[in-house]
Amino acid sequence: MKPYSLSIISSTLLLTGMTLVMSGCDKSEAPDHTVTHESATNPQNSADSIKKYAEMFSGCYTVSHDEPAQIKVSQQAQGLVMQMKEPQSANRVWDDPEPLEPIDLDKVSKYFSIDSNNVDGIIGRPDRVFVVAQVKQAYVNIDPTLDSPYLGYILQGANTIYKVECDDKPAEDLSQSSKKESDDVGNITIKPAGKVES
Repeated sequence: MKPYSLSIISSTLLLTGMTLVMSGCDKSEAPDHTVTHESATNPQNSADSIKKYAEMFSGCYTVSHDEPAQIKVSQQAQGLVMQMKEPQSANRVWDDPEPLEPIDLDKVSKYFSIDSNNVDGIIGRPDRVFVVAQVKQAYVNIDPTLDSPYLGYILQGANTIYKVECDDKPAEDLSQSSKKESDDVGNITIKPAGKVES
């Protein structure tokens, strides 16, 4: 079995669950009522600010550094957006764009256990189901728990995420991941260690 096969299944389950929850969220209901007010009056939503955050965050992300891209952040006409990679059965690579907005640095502790002085920027969906922070490289260099300058808050859980190359390959269906894993297990060849005398 390949060492990353279980990781692919875990991240597929996570992202499948995230997609279901995110698609089921009523966009008119933000869990924190101050979020709606904050986004309406926040000067961080200016064109210059959006451009700055787009330069900081545009790209693709994954939950494990040895896996293909699963989330894409980009700047489109409507501002910053995120898209989730779709399975091959969806007949498209990325789902419909969902808006992202800059978040004030004083809200960092609400999502991550890191001092806001160590963060360059933070963005998230208006419903805050998905939030990404970029940690200052100087802090990443001294904190042994960080092996990436990006932190992701997904479905009320925070962890390191990785910026990876964007690609246009559909996500593997969970059934395909399971089949590949069972095929890998079935193809194990046991070789003797060392010299074998006849």
